Amino acid sequence: MSVGELDLDGLDGDVLSLTPAPGGPPVGPGEVYVLVRLRGRPVGTVLGQVRQGDDVAEALATEARKQLTGFVPEERLAPAPRPPSASVIVATRERAGQLARALDSLLDQDHPDYEILVVDNNPATDQTRELVEGRYAALGVRYVVEPVPGLAAAHNRGVAAAHGEILAFTDDDVIADRRWLSCLAAPFADDPRLGCATGLILPARLTTPAQILLESHGGFTKGFAPRHFDPRRPPADEPLFPFTAGRFGSGANMAFRAGVLRSVGGFDPATGTGTPARGGDDLYAFARVVAAGHRLSYTPEALVWHHHRETWQDLENQAYGYGAGLTAYLTAIIVRRPALLPALLARVPRGLAHALAISAHRDAGEQSVPGEHGSQSYPWPRSLSRLERRGMLYGPLGYLRARRRVRGHRLPWETGR
Repeated sequence: MSVGELDLDGLDGDVLSLTPAPGGPPVGPGEVYVLVRLRGRPVGTVLGQVRQGDDVAEALATEARKQLTGFVPEERLAPAPRPPSASVIVATRERAGQLARALDSLLDQDHPDYEILVVDNNPATDQTRELVEGRYAALGVRYVVEPVPGLAAAHNRGVAAAHGEILAFTDDDVIADRRWLSCLAAPFADDPRLGCATGLILPARLTTPAQILLESHGGFTKGFAPRHFDPRRPPADEPLFPFTAGRFGSGANMAFRAGVLRSVGGFDPATGTGTPARGGDDLYAFARVVAAGHRLSYTPEALVWHHHRETWQDLENQAYGYGAGLTAYLTAIIVRRPALLPALLARVPRGLAHALAISAHRDAGEQSVPGEHGSQSYPWPRSLSRLERRGMLYGPLGYLRARRRVRGHRLPWETGR
């Protein structure tokens, strides 16, 4: 299945362009999955079947008009003010090839004032350092090392080293849209109470069954409508708010006001990939920021293309990690902020039903294509549901194990490291 971008001059207008996803092969006949833009603005995705000999762009435009019937784009607001200065933090470990691809896209951002930091987490070789210092240091990319294993510890090291007013985080397996950073940082200029912003994550490739299944289940995307979360006005459709942090966004595309993130203690170093907790570092930070009274916004115009893992084993690991990360982060919240326990317990009955519904098995039938983003309505195989639930049972234990490992660990901006 090929992946591309289709830009239209309005849903009833002309095709402005059809391009492959960044770094991907040309979009041709067969099954095609495209991001639809209206004059550059992401508004939805469309799955189309293009026949041999068809005009590919026109065939996909026709499908977009059909599938997006009834969509009414919001009026564009006045141009946003100059975005605040930003630091982009990329944590990595032994993936120099993927990192280079990500850095190339990050160096091409249209943001007027930003820096890039690469945090090498518990490195086993010099590959990352050699890549950054040999190819990217002259372009202003900074290299730092965090010896404590785990994504949260690496992110905290980046927080300590960063100079920007806004701290943006992404992964080494993404390609960032050229306007990603500007769109992610701009909301902070408009809203002094905004503590965090997240953005749109789309698949760069859909070439294996595992990649297609993950995207069919909702992927990492939270939809194409901007959304704003305010602790003063909790959303009625979020029964565990602010503890349903997975609804806010994902760690591959997130940004924080630097002072806010530091004031809540950054990321819990006993969470995240690379620790026994297996995940939850991003969820912990989202929940802590919102629980501290700050607003959070989801901004779909801030787009990155993510390279999903390719094998079934990867998908199994991911399902287990999702479950473990969810309950690990909830454990972290209670351990670090016991005062939040009554609020969490009050939400548990409805929240538990909500969580189980998300991970529940549904009969897949013959459908095997990407579905509606953010809905998680597509069938999740029973085996993956079981793994996710096993992970949920393990998460608190994993967190406590990880916490013992980092006992006595101080935040790097407190130690001057």
